[in-house]
Amino acid sequence: MMTDLPLDQVRTLLAVVDEGTFDAAAAALHVTPSAVSQRVKALEQRTGRVLLLRTKPVRPTESGEIVVRFARQLARLERDTRSELGMSGEGEPARVTVAVNADSLATWFLPALSRVPREPQLCFELHREDETRTAELLREGLVMAAVTSSPEAVTGCSVRTLGTMRYLAAATPDFVSRHLGDGPLHETLGRAPVMTFDRSDDLQDAFVRGLRRGAGGASPVRQAVPTSEGFVTAVVAGLGWGMVPEAQAGPLLRSGSLVSLAPEHPLDVPLYWQQWKLDSPALAAVADAVAATAAEALRS
Repeated sequence: MMTDLPLDQVRTLLAVVDEGTFDAAAAALHVTPSAVSQRVKALEQRTGRVLLLRTKPVRPTESGEIVVRFARQLARLERDTRSELGMSGEGEPARVTVAVNADSLATWFLPALSRVPREPQLCFELHREDETRTAELLREGLVMAAVTSSPEAVTGCSVRTLGTMRYLAAATPDFVSRHLGDGPLHETLGRAPVMTFDRSDDLQDAFVRGLRRGAGGASPVRQAVPTSEGFVTAVVAGLGWGMVPEAQAGPLLRSGSLVSLAPEHPLDVPLYWQQWKLDSPALAAVADAVAATAAEALRS
């Protein structure tokens, strides 16, 4: 049981993972490297599992990630308890770490954070990651909460539905006349230059496969721009077609800067909020603000 794990050993494991080496962890904890090694070995013996891969830097195993996540949750509870008892350093804010996808960050997520009550004071640390991978940061214990496309709860976390982010296939009128005017869209789109966010971005390929009933994907002629705002700017510049979030596409479609390639075929991505199962007032306040804003900004 987690309650049977010696807390000094758990904290030491976390220090090794965060610092990257046993020597660096020893310096951070003000103990000898030998003491750090002994604590980690004792914890591995107690759990009956290898918790660390002795690489440079060290990396937690799958079992080690579970203990590291517990250590981070424990640190969070300790900070909240000190704050409630008035034992925090003067002006020391609570820190909330969240993984969020770029398109949410560029559209509705920051307004959500602005709705979080000003007291007690919070510091936000946001990790930008694709919505298909944000749950990994949660699983590794690197963040306390995540906006994710996965409805499957990470161990030790709760899940709530936020809504659906709609994407529209769009391009400039000139791009359409140059690249898409010589045949049916399901044939020409697979050959036309395409925008992507990064190598893990599958939205454009998924859209083309949908048009072609599962066959093929987007063109190999790809322009990669790893920011949501930059992605849209590149589409407006005519560098390629792309799947643009509805909130960003609306004004550009109305102005004529972009045209919707297939208005009857939007691509909807469901989003969920996953967070640690902690009795943390700070985390609860953020979750409520996020859910309220998502209800207004996303499709139900």
